[in-house]
Amino acid sequence: MSWLELLNNLENGTVRAATQDEQGHWHANVEVKQGILEAFKNGTNTEFPGGFVDKDNLAPQGFSANAGVRMVPGGTSVRRGSYVASGTIIMPPAYVNIGAYIDEGTMVDSHALVGSCAQVGKNVHLSAAVQLGGVLEPIGASPVVIEDDAFIGAGCVIVEGVVVKKGAVLAPGVRLSATIPVYDCINERVLDKGEAIPENAIVIPGSRPSSSTWGREQGLSMSCALIVKYRDKQSDASLELEEVLR
Repeated sequence: MSWLELLNNLENGTVRAATQDEQGHWHANVEVKQGILEAFKNGTNTEFPGGFVDKDNLAPQGFSANAGVRMVPGGTSVRRGSYVASGTIIMPPAYVNIGAYIDEGTMVDSHALVGSCAQVGKNVHLSAAVQLGGVLEPIGASPVVIEDDAFIGAGCVIVEGVVVKKGAVLAPGVRLSATIPVYDCINERVLDKGEAIPENAIVIPGSRPSSSTWGREQGLSMSCALIVKYRDKQSDASLELEEVLR
């Protein structure tokens, strides 16, 4: 497949930068990422209206009303080679980078970033200033994945291939990376490194004492995340999405 065919297939959703196996684990599609890098290699910097400069083969996408995407005016850009499904709303300003996948009914709020190759499921809410890290290098690294029906609160930062499973809720300000520990206060355990945020988990920002003697003597603490609850009918009601907005 040529890089041009790849970009077209990424945009129509028939090819994705990551896939899920039968056990529910996500894996990077190395061939897709290689093709994206090939597109960069074959592009030439050119000027776009408004004083912007980028590769001439990676111009931002536009949408027709028939696409079912509502991209509100005000500085949003959806880059070539990304997929945005019908029923998605993108509030300004937001940025969706190459290789990203956004499924049906998702809200991308103001100042949100959906990084390169990040995968976002159906009926997800990405609140204001959410940052989903991108990953094109190293070639085998898995992207950030947000599964169906997750709610990501304002100002959350999710990077380094973290997976957030179906229905999980992240409170405002949660930071998740490969090295930030997640404490499950309900099941009284620490998630293994690289383990996904469980389905329907409700996660809040937390802190823990410094691991060094000197740090403890200074009263220092380190960032972590805490699972404090799993969704129930009451929490579901408070998070119900308004269909009228869609």
